[in-house]
Amino acid sequence: MDPIIEMNGIVKVFPPNVVALDDVSTSFRAGEIHAIVGENGAGKSTLMKVLYGLENRNAGEILYRGQPVHFKEPGEAIASGIGMVHQEILLIPEYTVWQNVVLGMEPVGAWGRIDETRARQQVREKIQEFQFNLEPDALVEDISVAARQKVEILKLLYRDVSILILDEPTAVLTPQEIPQLFSELRRLRDNGHTIIFISHHLEEVLELSDRITVLRKGRKIDTVETHGTTKRELARMMVGREVIFTSLREPKVPGPVVFAIENLTHISPNGRYQLKDVQLEVRQGEIVGMAGVEGNGQLELVNTIMGLMKPSSGKIIVEGKDISHAPILERRRGISFVSQDRSKMGASITASIMENSIMTHHRLNRRFTRWNGRLLNYREARSFTDEVEERFSISMDTREDPFKSLSGGNQQKVILGRELLLDSPFVLLDQPTRGLDVGSIEYVHRQILKMRDENRAVLLISADLDELFRLSDRIVVLHRGQIVANLRTEETNIEAIGILMLEGKEK
Repeated sequence: MDPIIEMNGIVKVFPPNVVALDDVSTSFRAGEIHAIVGENGAGKSTLMKVLYGLENRNAGEILYRGQPVHFKEPGEAIASGIGMVHQEILLIPEYTVWQNVVLGMEPVGAWGRIDETRARQQVREKIQEFQFNLEPDALVEDISVAARQKVEILKLLYRDVSILILDEPTAVLTPQEIPQLFSELRRLRDNGHTIIFISHHLEEVLELSDRITVLRKGRKIDTVETHGTTKRELARMMVGREVIFTSLREPKVPGPVVFAIENLTHISPNGRYQLKDVQLEVRQGEIVGMAGVEGNGQLELVNTIMGLMKPSSGKIIVEGKDISHAPILERRRGISFVSQDRSKMGASITASIMENSIMTHHRLNRRFTRWNGRLLNYREARSFTDEVEERFSISMDTREDPFKSLSGGNQQKVILGRELLLDSPFVLLDQPTRGLDVGSIEYVHRQILKMRDENRAVLLISADLDELFRLSDRIVVLHRGQIVANLRTEETNIEAIGILMLEGKEK
């Protein structure tokens, strides 16, 4: 089958001398789902941004339907039938579904006014055509993340695109929402659309795609048929070595309780229980995994532990000290924290990489200051940033570059490095490997297990049940703000935990 898009010899260099793409050639066929995989910083998103007109290439050519093209901006790509859905959802929350979909292409009636009736009808027809379960008049701020992602896709289908580029589309979805997205993508493919799917999750890639292109350090390694490859082989091509997917956790008897929650309750302003009588203990040298469908109180629990929300009642205790009403900095003396929202809670994206690397350290460790904390010790700050870069294999140019210049995965590595190198007895990890590639995930897992070996207490919140079973000594399930199960990992299985997550009890 002739390709619909050919990218030949693509080179992209970011100033002053960072080679993001080095002579990359690949092609995409009409009516296929084509996955692009690679480590963080391998060039996956950059390659698609070059195609979509978000980045200029330094060399190479792009052929679209056999003709050379050079899109200068995304509008030209969309007009030609190519659309891209980014990791960050870019909708207007206060607008309805139909208003977001037609924005910029509104049908107009007399006197140039928007024909709302026709707009609603056009959107409703598109929803029915592609079997998207959406309500045109619903406010975007009131619908789920999965539904918002469908709205992003519908915006492009409304503009008659035939090629959809999806950048990490499952990163914001819960495990229960992913199968529905995959069904819709397969239906689009079967109707003749081409789907280009960027993902870190090899299980998803193997389940969904027809072909897979592997990038490593800006170079193409290979393009393979999905049915002829395996997760282990893809990981080897991505990382350049074998990757271990089985658990490395050895049996260990935990020590005394380090972190405890006693009867923790949080009631929202409208009187709804977001947390109700939560009881939890994490011991020295123990990893406790927390499972739960998103929106069942995980965020409220994290915010309450970290002092961003005040509990209605109950206690939070670290090493015997009640910190329920302690200021945030005081809590940070005993808690390392990795937030699931790296851009809003985990970092300052406009600050430099070095500034983000030493955050919290510069307030708690006198190594980083001079003159009784009044001046920053830049030599120590630079040295520590270099240590984080080396230990966590961060792909970056200089320490002074803004944090936002890093890829999402490399941003996560900086935050992980900063927090795991804090000398704290309790570690709170909220989706710590979200957005990381298989090689980086393996490394982070080893670091988490190392903290367990160092007798730190770890609470791991993750939507990835395989991750929880690989690392956790115990798994607790949070359902509607209550812990409904507390099980030793070897005494349960993924299916049983999945049922508890959805129903709050075993069948």
